[in-house]
Amino acid sequence: MFLAAAIAILVAMVLALLRALMGPTLYDRILSVNAFGTKTVLFIAILGFLMGRPEFLDIALVYALINFIAMIGVLRFFEYKQVETVADNQEDQQ
Repeated sequence: MFLAAAIAILVAMVLALLRALMGPTLYDRILSVNAFGTKTVLFIAILGFLMGRPEFLDIALVYALINFIAMIGVLRFFEYKQVETVADNQEDQQ
């Protein structure tokens, strides 16, 4: 049962990567990378259960925290980049 869940998560990870590569907008790509990170955490947890290694849960939790902080950083970067781009465009028009 857990092996089927691991395979399903791998398929979902491939689909998230495809969306990241072919996403029509930047935010679709960011969302799919975040979904890929979340699915990676699930995959690490299931892999730890299948292998009988409970310390993989600690690794999965650390990876989840890193993924969360990285997504906040990326979104803040693009938020301020867009503000600067709009300000530059307004200066060019004047």
